[in-house]
Amino acid sequence: MRRLPPLNSLRAFEAAARNNSFAAAAEELFVTASAVSHQVKTLEEYLGVLLFSRNKRKVELTPAGEQYLTMIKHALDEIEIATQRLTTYQESNVVQISVAPNFLTRWLMPHMARFQELYPDIELQINASMGLIDFNRSSTDMAIYYGNGEWNDIETHFLRKVMLVPVCSPTLMRGRNPLTDINNLRYHNLIYVSKRKWEWQDWMEQAGVGGMIPKGSLQMSSGQLATAAAQEGLGVALADSTLTSREIASGRLVRPFEIQLDTQKAFYLVYRKNRPLTAGMKAFKEWIMAELLEDEEQ
Repeated sequence: MRRLPPLNSLRAFEAAARNNSFAAAAEELFVTASAVSHQVKTLEEYLGVLLFSRNKRKVELTPAGEQYLTMIKHALDEIEIATQRLTTYQESNVVQISVAPNFLTRWLMPHMARFQELYPDIELQINASMGLIDFNRSSTDMAIYYGNGEWNDIETHFLRKVMLVPVCSPTLMRGRNPLTDINNLRYHNLIYVSKRKWEWQDWMEQAGVGGMIPKGSLQMSSGQLATAAAQEGLGVALADSTLTSREIASGRLVRPFEIQLDTQKAFYLVYRKNRPLTAGMKAFKEWIMAELLEDEEQ
């Protein structure tokens, strides 16, 4: 019989040591701080060694605690990898994916039927999210991020650059001050994403109208909402040229000017670094990269 300490106590110790806090460990493990403290004390009593030095404000590892943490962390990592490999094998046709909302509704959903035709046995479980995923502590297999590709401890695969163009309702192309003339932008509201206020200024400078003062502005929390507002005739938005292709083709949106702004950012497919891909993950990765490449070539 193996002589092992209580496994719950090991989890509590590792979480507390990694976070340097009983409270942070408790939040991570969904228990109370006193429960973490009790588990650590149980482990210390089992080992006969003091692992933490405690004071009113914080806890710190003792030299013995630091040495023990190194060995325990390696052991827990091995257990996690073994578990993941077994789970990966058993659930190879189920893929949990987190996707940026604008990309999800405007590109992925319209293309999903083609994936299902090619891979009817693969189940995609999709969640819309703008946040970063902690793949070490999440059941999410893959994600689609928007950004510059510089994220730690994940594998990144470039999908496509994000180029922005002005879009608006067809009604703004008619009547008084129509958007057939770039100088008429001054008579319309500019719709922008709250976290990316600089994009309109960059576009206007590139278009040669950098000093223009628009009639007004409308702030939205996401690119998806900004595009929806433009479609309702509330102003002119800067939108991804590919993600709005369906609205352009149907006539719900128009591109009054063809000048594109290179955001220096892109969409990326990401997953945990060094993770072996399941059959489902590999199929989705190969499909989405090929599908986006085909879109660009059309």
